[in-house]
Amino acid sequence: MKADKNYKIILADDHVVLRDALVNLVGNFKEFEVIATADNGRSLLQKIQEGFIPDLVLLDLNMPVVDGYAAAESLHESYPNIKIVVLTMLDSEISLIRLLKVGVRGFLKKDIHPKELEQALLSVAQGGYYYSHNTTGKLAAIFERSHKANSSLDKELINSMEIEFLKLAASDMTYKEIAEKLNLSPSTIDNYREVLFEKLQVKSRVGLAIYAVKNGIVNN
Repeated sequence: MKADKNYKIILADDHVVLRDALVNLVGNFKEFEVIATADNGRSLLQKIQEGFIPDLVLLDLNMPVVDGYAAAESLHESYPNIKIVVLTMLDSEISLIRLLKVGVRGFLKKDIHPKELEQALLSVAQGGYYYSHNTTGKLAAIFERSHKANSSLDKELINSMEIEFLKLAASDMTYKEIAEKLNLSPSTIDNYREVLFEKLQVKSRVGLAIYAVKNGIVNN
């Protein structure tokens, strides 16, 4: 059994009121010490580079500069021993799949009860995983669908270039401008569009934009 306050944690959220409330809440949990906070993914990574090495990061997804997805990916690549728990209002399958692929061990909704939050953080800090009840059901559905289709999670996941295209497609840029931005040919951009229409089951650029907003790929 670890001694009191032996798990160090960094909280990353761009909402000041919520972040301060979490500092007070988590700081009162028996096993945890909040060693730093960050208002975006870049700030989080800088804190760690400066020597604030946590056992666990509690991470929001929708943050400016560097969002939670990119921050989680960087942490997974550079600091694989740091465990990641996401605290978010998002609850979509694409979000879950993207986060699973970058090693996130916990996925919690922001309306979670404090006691459950403490239990979740402790479970992950001790090497386990923790997903809310609703999230567990979604995960089961994803794996069941993948199994029935004889596919893998990779086929459920839109890749990084498709995500970049999706972000730009949700802007006011023309497809020609998107091609120039990504240094791709117009025909390649057309292919990305058609592939995403099929993957995401949408029929228009408006549908792509709505999907991107709903799933936290772009901020509304």
